[in-house]
Amino acid sequence: MVDFNELKKRPIYTYLMVLTFGQAAAFLGWNALYTNFAVEMAHLSGQENGLIQSVRELPGLLSIGVVALLLLISENTLCSLAVIVCGLGVMITGWFPTFWGQLIWTFTLSLGFHYFEAINQSLGLQYFTLEETPLVLSRLRAVTAMGSFSMGLVIVALAGRLDYKILFGLAGSVAVLVGLWSLFNRPDRTGLPIQRRGLIVKGRYWLFYVLTSLSGARRQIFNVFAIFLLVEYFKFSLFQMSLLLLLNNLINWILNPYMGLAINAVGEKKLLTIKYLAVFFLCLAYTVCDSAKLAAVLFVVDQISFCFTVSIRTYFQKVADPKDIAPSMALGVTVNHIVAVTVPFLGGLLWMVDRSIPFFMGAVFALASLIMTRFIKIPKPQTDLTKAKI
Repeated sequence: MVDFNELKKRPIYTYLMVLTFGQAAAFLGWNALYTNFAVEMAHLSGQENGLIQSVRELPGLLSIGVVALLLLISENTLCSLAVIVCGLGVMITGWFPTFWGQLIWTFTLSLGFHYFEAINQSLGLQYFTLEETPLVLSRLRAVTAMGSFSMGLVIVALAGRLDYKILFGLAGSVAVLVGLWSLFNRPDRTGLPIQRRGLIVKGRYWLFYVLTSLSGARRQIFNVFAIFLLVEYFKFSLFQMSLLLLLNNLINWILNPYMGLAINAVGEKKLLTIKYLAVFFLCLAYTVCDSAKLAAVLFVVDQISFCFTVSIRTYFQKVADPKDIAPSMALGVTVNHIVAVTVPFLGGLLWMVDRSIPFFMGAVFALASLIMTRFIKIPKPQTDLTKAKI
């Protein structure tokens, strides 16, 4: 049985939670402000927005560079620097209301974001046992929602009262500050398996690669086109979008801690099956939605489905060699973005033909993921995971 009170006393737990909070707050600030800023100030078209969103995913492909950087600096140091870079990118975004300005600074903040994601995932799987990991990763998702919720409150309170430059600056400064804090509060790595250096690609991890890639493609339908549908088609204001994101994060903050218990109780296969069935019908619902209220409801339910994504990582931990975790997480982020880089650009072009087409693409990705989920096979755990408590 996991004693969660003891778990929370570990330095690595505090380290990951603080960094995750700061990163989430900064990224939510950017995410809440960007689309309205792009439409109102930069006057970007759907095609230009799609291109910028594709460039935003390029650092995901470059996450394999984490493997090379880890030959020079420790994972903990790189993790801190990544959060700082992300925060700086968000801070500067509001000063450049042009296509090229958004392209450059979106790439910068995304580079920090994706490198942090790769290392954060790796550290979470290395420091905790099979029994602890679902609980910790689901708590990290809850802290992500908490950071997003907190920044969402700030955006809601200040939207329309302060200039976009100040709002972007406030959001980015949170990540910069926690990144600087973490440089002086790094946890000890004593007793952890020595991670293999260099690129690790193994055939027995094929299902992890496929599920991760499909997840990245499907995620873009939500991040890019569900939000663009609300702003561009249904004319949601910055205030309305901020309230909607606030509601999303409040729900996820409450629900996420229980996802770890669900993983330990019923397993990754069943949870992912439920997720992809729901996502398939959600995407089809988007294609026929012609009501702003219904679109908002679909958006909230869609966001909840991302709680289940942690199951892909816990599945990998259960089938992987512990020494493969760091390079495999970096490769996983890269694989996640192989399809994701092209989806926003292609979807942006297809949006100009018919706004429903990108959501049909999402339904196809969900169906493919559902089929792949049937191949999940996990070795029997050595302990009774259902006794873990939060």
